[in-house]
Amino acid sequence: MNYCGIKKCDIANGIGVRVTLFVSGCTHHCKGCFQPETWDFSYGDEFTPQVEEEILDALSPDYIHGLTLLGGEPFEPVNQRVLVEFLKKVREKYPKKTVWCYTGYLLDDELLKPSRARCEVTDEMLSLIDVLVDGEFQLDKKNISLQFCGSENQRLIDLKKTLKENKIVLWSDNA
Repeated sequence: MNYCGIKKCDIANGIGVRVTLFVSGCTHHCKGCFQPETWDFSYGDEFTPQVEEEILDALSPDYIHGLTLLGGEPFEPVNQRVLVEFLKKVREKYPKKTVWCYTGYLLDDELLKPSRARCEVTDEMLSLIDVLVDGEFQLDKKNISLQFCGSENQRLIDLKKTLKENKIVLWSDNA
C-alpha cells in the first residue's frame, strides 16, 4: 500500500487534534474530488514499518485524540489488508484513542454486503473503527457548512453502536 501524506496535528477530520493518514488508491473517482492524485494506487510513498512507527509515535501525546484514515480510499481491498494490521497495533498501544475513517463506500449497501469493497478483512477493519464517514463526495450536494463532511449525502456513523444494534446509528458529538 502507498500513502500520500500524514498530518500530525489535524483538526479538520474528526473530533479533537488528530493524526491523519492519507492512503493512495481509489476507484470512485468522484467529480470534484479534492485530491484526485490519490486515485492512483502507486502515488506517494510505500507504507513501511518505519512509517507505522512514525504514526504510532505521533499518536502518543495526551492532546492527540486519535487517528483518522482518509484517501484515496481506505476501504479498497488492497488497502484494507494493510490497514487492518496497522489498526490492531494502534488499538493495542492506544485503546482510549478514537479511530475515524472516511470512505466513499456505503456501510449498509457495500461494506456489510457483497461488493467490490468487501474482502476477508472488512469486518475486522470495521470493528476497529469508531466513526465511519461514508458515501462518495457528490459535487451537486457539496456543503461547506457540514461538520466533518463534504457533501450532504455523507453520513457520520457511530460504528460501534451501529454494529452492536444492527442498524445505522448516526454519530453525534453530544453523545
